[in-house]
Amino acid sequence: MTTLFDPKIDYVFKNLFGCKNKPNILISFLNACIKSDKPITKVTLRNTEITKEYIEESFSRLDVLAETEDGEVINIEMQRADEKNMIKRSLYYWSKLYASEYKGKSRYSSLPRTICINVLDFELLKEENYHNVYLLKNKTNNNLLTDTIEMHFIEIPKMKEIKDDDMLSLWTAFLEDPHDEKLLKLENRYEDLHDARIELTRISRDPKEAERYRMRENALNERKNALLETFDKGVKEGIKEGIKEGIKEGIMQEKLNIAKNLLQFLSDEDISKNTGLDVNEISKLRK
Repeated sequence: MTTLFDPKIDYVFKNLFGCKNKPNILISFLNACIKSDKPITKVTLRNTEITKEYIEESFSRLDVLAETEDGEVINIEMQRADEKNMIKRSLYYWSKLYASEYKGKSRYSSLPRTICINVLDFELLKEENYHNVYLLKNKTNNNLLTDTIEMHFIEIPKMKEIKDDDMLSLWTAFLEDPHDEKLLKLENRYEDLHDARIELTRISRDPKEAERYRMRENALNERKNALLETFDKGVKEGIKEGIKEGIKEGIMQEKLNIAKNLLQFLSDEDISKNTGLDVNEISKLRK
C-alpha cells in the first residue's frame, strides 16, 4: 500500500482541493461545510498556480480560492501550527478578500458574499464542537445583519467520531488520517471521497511532487522552529526583566519599611540620608 502524503500539509491540501480535473472534491467539501439550502454545483478556481518560491517561502499562504456559480467567493486555508493570531489573521484576510472584490464598482451592493474556511490542526476556540460558524448578528435579539460575512473554523483534533451520515466528519477524518480503517470501509460509498484518495495517491507516487512535498515540509518546519525560538527568547527576556523589576520593587519596599520605623526618631532629611529615599516619599509616610 502506498504511504500517502499528509493532506494537512498546505501544499498537498491545495493540490487536492484545488484540483482542476476533479472539482467535485472541492464542491463536496464546501457543501459539507457550508450546508446551504442551495448546494453548490459549480466552482471556478482562482489561484491555481504554485511556484517554487511559494513552496520554499515558509510564510507564504497556499490556500484555495474559489468562486461559486452564484458569485460567492470562498477562501479555504489549512493551518497546522497555532501561531496565536488565527482569529485576527482570518478577519484580516477576509477583509482583504472582500475589499479586493470592489474593483472600482459603482455599487457596494455588488460586493459578493465572502466566506473564509479555516481548517486547523489544533484547538483554538472555547467551543465543544469541532466545526463552528460565525456570522454578523444583533447582540440583543440574534437577528442576522447580513450573510455577506461568514467564517468557519474546523478544528481537526476535536472531531472524535466518524459519522457516515455526516460528510464533513468524513472529510475531517480523511484530513486527519487517510489510512483510517473505518474511513476506508465507508469510502466506496462516496465517490467524491474516493476520488480524493485516488488524487492523493497519484500525488504521493509522483517523484516531482515528492520533492515539492519535502521542500514545503522543510519550509514549514523552519517556520515553526523560528516561531518557537522567538517565543522562547521572549519568555526568557520576560523572566529576566521580571526578576530585575521584582528586585527593584523588593528593595524599594524594604527601604519604605525601614523609613516607617525611623519616623518617630529622625527627621525626614536624616531618614533620606540613611535610606536614599527622596524626602517627598518620606513625607508621604507621615500622612
